[in-house]
Amino acid sequence: MDQGLSTATTLGVPSIHRARFLLGKDRVCMTRVVVTGGAGFIGSHLCEALILRGSEVVCIDDLSTGSEENIASLLGTRGFSFIRADVSRGLDVEGKIDAVLHLASPASPPAYLRRPLETLAVGSRGTEAAISLAARHGARFIMASTSEVYGDPAVHPQPESYWGNVNPIGVRSVYDEAKRFSEALTMAYGRERKVDVGIVRIFNTYGPRLRAGDGRVVSNFVSQALSGEPLTVYGDGSQTRSFCYIDDLVSGLLAMVDSDVSGPINLGNPAEYSVSALADMVIELTGSKSKVITQPLPADDPVRRCPDISTAKRLLGWEPVTDLVAGLERTIDWFRSEMKS
Repeated sequence: MDQGLSTATTLGVPSIHRARFLLGKDRVCMTRVVVTGGAGFIGSHLCEALILRGSEVVCIDDLSTGSEENIASLLGTRGFSFIRADVSRGLDVEGKIDAVLHLASPASPPAYLRRPLETLAVGSRGTEAAISLAARHGARFIMASTSEVYGDPAVHPQPESYWGNVNPIGVRSVYDEAKRFSEALTMAYGRERKVDVGIVRIFNTYGPRLRAGDGRVVSNFVSQALSGEPLTVYGDGSQTRSFCYIDDLVSGLLAMVDSDVSGPINLGNPAEYSVSALADMVIELTGSKSKVITQPLPADDPVRRCPDISTAKRLLGWEPVTDLVAGLERTIDWFRSEMKS
């Protein structure tokens, strides 16, 4: 079997998807990829996957929300380099670059609410710095956007054709509008400067390396359950979310960078669960005695959120394969090991 395609299949990229960047003359990936936000939750897993399939990776992160611990296993690895820098202040990388994946941004609500101006800066100046780098090198540019561009959606599930229902001046707007601006900027560079661009809209993703209590529902619930604390449900718990395991999300990102698709493309798991159901599931899987308590729903918190991934299936040959129980078990095991250490 062709070794390059075998590696792609192992990472979850469907074999029907012919990767533009996958095979070099020696049947290994000969690409050099820049990942901004590469020390974050998603970024660090992406860097690992790129190294695994033979790419050289330049990881850029200011460590404001990322962590050097996330990339500890990669430091010193051949083909991997780390630059601590704020992409909002400009970005320059010497040498050949084949692709730039822009993931730099606070992602959890507490993180971007603590850093409103920084969040807007990385979504505007940071995005322009990253896409300008891609333009100078003739590289493919992938913008990691978010399901938050849909706001509190009036259409369900959310297809890419839906323009969203976002409060442009609410507290969450610093993140929502930063990502919407990033998408507009990406498409403008694609149209006007002929940059090879792609946009992915990432829905709720979970897995190892989520920070305990970072404000995202899975990490909150798991860390509370393992500590024997009450699980905090905001609102009445009937609001719904979809949960995509990190390995599936990374395989979607790889499929996108290897394609010539501009998007936007939804990447997420279309299975929908209420927050209350998730809390019950976490308590059962952890064997916790924790109770559930409720608090008022935060401002502009969406009532329903679930992706329509038919476009990703059709254009990328991608869909998630990890069910929620299996993904939660792996995530819980990781949290347990972190608590012990």
